[in-house]
Amino acid sequence: MKSIRYYLIFVLLAGLALGWRGSAGAVRLKDISEINGVRSNQLVGYGLAVGLNGSGDGKKAIFTVQSMASMLEKMGVTIAQDDIKVKNVAAVMVTANLPPFAKRGNSIDVLVSSIGDASSLQGGTLMLTPLKGIDGKIYAVAQGPINIGGFSAGGAAASTVKNFPTVGRVLSGATIEREVPNAFGNQGTVLFSLHHPDFTTATRVVDSVNAQLGAIYARAKDPGTIEIRVPPKYLGNTVPLLASLGNLEVAPDADAKVVINERTGTVVMGEQVRISTIAIAHGNLSIIVKENMDTSQPLPLSDGQTVVTPDTDVVVQEAGNQLVVVPKGVNIGQVVNALNALGVTPRDLIAIFQAIKAAGALQADLEVI
Repeated sequence: MKSIRYYLIFVLLAGLALGWRGSAGAVRLKDISEINGVRSNQLVGYGLAVGLNGSGDGKKAIFTVQSMASMLEKMGVTIAQDDIKVKNVAAVMVTANLPPFAKRGNSIDVLVSSIGDASSLQGGTLMLTPLKGIDGKIYAVAQGPINIGGFSAGGAAASTVKNFPTVGRVLSGATIEREVPNAFGNQGTVLFSLHHPDFTTATRVVDSVNAQLGAIYARAKDPGTIEIRVPPKYLGNTVPLLASLGNLEVAPDADAKVVINERTGTVVMGEQVRISTIAIAHGNLSIIVKENMDTSQPLPLSDGQTVVTPDTDVVVQEAGNQLVVVPKGVNIGQVVNALNALGVTPRDLIAIFQAIKAAGALQADLEVI
């Protein structure tokens, strides 16, 4: 017991010294991790959207005609598929996310997407559609008016479209009919998974949790997983425990990294990026070539000929930027100031960072996406 008491005192003193709680850069544990088993589940279903104003599927969407014939037959109307010639119906795929701990009778939004050649789902109504999980069981049923958040209109020579008229949502359109079984409240241990696994972050989380609980209940199974034993007073009632742990503030650590997107010219640098002592000079070379035609015409009523003489102007411009010395171990703010002194653009930064990395002076990972 003495060793545990000394350990907790050390953790508390270390936490105060480092300023973990309430310090700059500290975030809540719930924002950098998730609890294992607490996740949403994807649902999918096939249905029909009716009531479209002539913007439904055409004759080439055979599955739409088959679905209409099957639906009408279930309602007591028998009709041959060849006799169905309408354009106010569209076949759609219906998707939704079943949130964790959702209960029977709760409502969720669904996304409706056309899978045929319908031009718009505007004004349509989704018919009763069962939504299944990966296990093939029905967890919800959806039905209701479709909201596309846009429009599609046009004539024979012109048309206009706003947003995506073949995709829409049915707000609170699905009712949950089956719950996902879980034994969350009876667990003896809880696992937190870090969004970005890191040894330093995992150690800080463990120390913060143990200091909060007053004993050694947490341990890091690996850099991305924190295992917490449920204290006896929280057995069978883990909600208050997770609520308090989720609000713990921890300062996450991050690798030194520079991310470059050459397609968009975007450069993002992490806080830990450092550069060794190096001198940088960057100048742009511009060559402008202009082709002109000088025309000389003869005097009126003369027997002369029109003479065309090509004239080429070449202009060379080169920026006269001088060398800028970047001291060793500067922080990201000083790096940005030094590079801004060169008058570089984001496109230029890409070439500069690649050159610094090639010179071995960039103390960070360079990632090109």
